[in-house]
Amino acid sequence: MFEYLNTIDRSLFLFLNGLHTAWLDQVVFWSSNALIWIPFYFILLWMVVKKYGRNTLWILFFVALMITTGDQLTNVVKESVQRLRPSQDATLCCVHTVNGYKGGIYGFYSAHASNTFALAVFLTIVMRKHYRWLAAVLLPWAFIMSYTRIYLGVHYPGDMLTGMAAGIFFGILFAKGFLMLYDRYFFPVGR
Repeated sequence: MFEYLNTIDRSLFLFLNGLHTAWLDQVVFWSSNALIWIPFYFILLWMVVKKYGRNTLWILFFVALMITTGDQLTNVVKESVQRLRPSQDATLCCVHTVNGYKGGIYGFYSAHASNTFALAVFLTIVMRKHYRWLAAVLLPWAFIMSYTRIYLGVHYPGDMLTGMAAGIFFGILFAKGFLMLYDRYFFPVGR
């Protein structure tokens, strides 16, 4: 069964990775870099500060803890499973990479997908009463960030789906934890 799923994953990867175009390579390469998103993160931070004021520090603490937890779990799983990235797999032909970027050796599962979905889900839950439209922005953003990893040849679709699932799990878990503490200790009303 595992081999069958692996074959499907590899075939889907080759199809999706093969949909590249020269003009889009640099756009995808740079959009996959977290530094390019700093203005976007500042806008999100401004939105949080506007609604939570001084309690924004608690949100930042929860986000940092969530991302750290997700990253560490991703690293443990990558080292345990040891599934080569498509860009590192010599048995896989025709992998399109950009600017020679190949990532680390192992790719299961994607930390990019996990972290972006965790942040998107966390903020969507925490801010849903103030910005009902936020999910319509953050979830497509997280999906696009995840897809860039397939485009760049460093993750299989299965890596992305598992990363997305982990990110959704951590986003819900940490958002519920934050809201429980917030409602109990910080601001029982007015969220």
